[in-house]
Amino acid sequence: MESDITTISQHDVIVIGSGAAGLTAALALAERVRVLVIAKGSLTGGSTAWAQGGIAAVLDSGDTFADHIRDTMIAGAGLNRRETVEFVIERAPHAIDRLIELGVPFNTEGHEPAGSLHLTREGGHSHRRIVHVNDATGWAVQVALLKAAEAHPNITLLPGRACVDLITGRHEMRYSGSGRVWGVYALNEETGRVEAHVARATVLATGGAGRCYLFSTAPRGATGDGIAMAWRAGARVSNMEMMQFHPTCLYNLEVKNFLITEAVRGEGGRLLHPVTGHRFMPDYDERAELAPRDVVARAIDQQIKRYGLDYVHLDISHQPPEFVKEHFPTIHEKLLGLGIDMTKEPIPVVPAQHYTCGGILIDLNGKTDLPGLYAAGECTESGLHGANRLASNSLLECFVFGEAAAADILDHWDAFDEPPPIMPWDESRVADSDEEVVIKQNWTEIRRFMWNYVGIVRTTKRLERAQHRIKLLNEEVEEYYRHFRVSTDLIELRNLLQTADLIVRSALKRHESRGLHYTLDYPGTLPVALDTVLVP
Repeated sequence: MESDITTISQHDVIVIGSGAAGLTAALALAERVRVLVIAKGSLTGGSTAWAQGGIAAVLDSGDTFADHIRDTMIAGAGLNRRETVEFVIERAPHAIDRLIELGVPFNTEGHEPAGSLHLTREGGHSHRRIVHVNDATGWAVQVALLKAAEAHPNITLLPGRACVDLITGRHEMRYSGSGRVWGVYALNEETGRVEAHVARATVLATGGAGRCYLFSTAPRGATGDGIAMAWRAGARVSNMEMMQFHPTCLYNLEVKNFLITEAVRGEGGRLLHPVTGHRFMPDYDERAELAPRDVVARAIDQQIKRYGLDYVHLDISHQPPEFVKEHFPTIHEKLLGLGIDMTKEPIPVVPAQHYTCGGILIDLNGKTDLPGLYAAGECTESGLHGANRLASNSLLECFVFGEAAAADILDHWDAFDEPPPIMPWDESRVADSDEEVVIKQNWTEIRRFMWNYVGIVRTTKRLERAQHRIKLLNEEVEEYYRHFRVSTDLIELRNLLQTADLIVRSALKRHESRGLHYTLDYPGTLPVALDTVLVP
């Protein structure tokens, strides 16, 4: 392979990430400026394409913004910022209208395309307010946004780029040392060369950090890249201990991350002990299967540990077969291929990491602490989710903050300076590693100790054990990073370890149990909800 040679390209705005948040921002920005969208791997490799359930919005005459706000705050265990919750929920109907304009074929009542939208209900919601495209909403949204982006003359799509670090004042030819962000260094995965992409403004839409955990519904690339890069550049992060575990991931030795959507429980699915058939959720919460995800995940986790189970059963076979096939065609077909007929038998499920509720601290305009840097979507902590994300509020956050970040950039465009000359990537990293096994070993180790020590139920001792291992691994990974050519695997490992460190540090700082953070050493909830903010 050739040695690293920095190619420097300049743009108006760079958007890192090609999912719902990134493409929404790009489409809004492209009305006035030229936008580069950078994606690691393929343009459809992010979490958006995997989202099954739908998008929450107040669209029914019997529903209100106040109800949606209340449901979100209750699920978030009071840690939400009310201003943010109101901001997002009041903009939800507009987001749905915009997606319909882009051609997203949301399900309607009956079989008439022009009929009213079909709304389903999910855990934690007091009304039916989830718009969806069968059980593959995310894919439909991804396709529509990507089609619009590909057709826009002001948008350049650049897949196959693994971002290494943000370009800041310390990378200027005339070193300023400021935190001003001028773009990003990115590895061209095909050539092995690191390119510098510079711009007047940069938007991080890089998704979450689910792959910190052994069991996760997140795609392979969810390694906390944006969070880690922003932290290294000097941005604050908040509430990183709030990692959401989805209660129902398919238990299968071959298929590791297939999600069984919340809507299965919303349409009557019951959680059962696999041996006795006992329906156990009413023993834990009066809302039973419709309790928020943290409650359901802890209940399943306790059943598995208490009875030595590998999984529990999710059963919707009491519903008519045609009803099940119509509402969940993707899941039904996938399970049939694995020998499970969900119209006749229960589905084996286990909890799995599902969503990163904390992240880069942003305001209502998507601004981070660093001038020139914005962020939107799962890589952020906007104040919407609090201590636990309400189902189907995730894609909604992407649309609202993608548009908000773009609007603020365009409103202040004249205040964004042209980038100064930027230093080329350090070309001294010329050695190819002959120890790729180090990356695989460390990756596996991180995911396993994070699952065992920093999972659904935590203790101070477990967190300290994880912290000790992170310290040892960090020395090893940093030495490896300094001496060998960067690769996508090495970049991801470095970011994974940094994100794991932020999760553990945040968890150790919270001396209570609230929402997704449940610790046996502090089982009570403090009277005042406070964010866990880490400062670089």
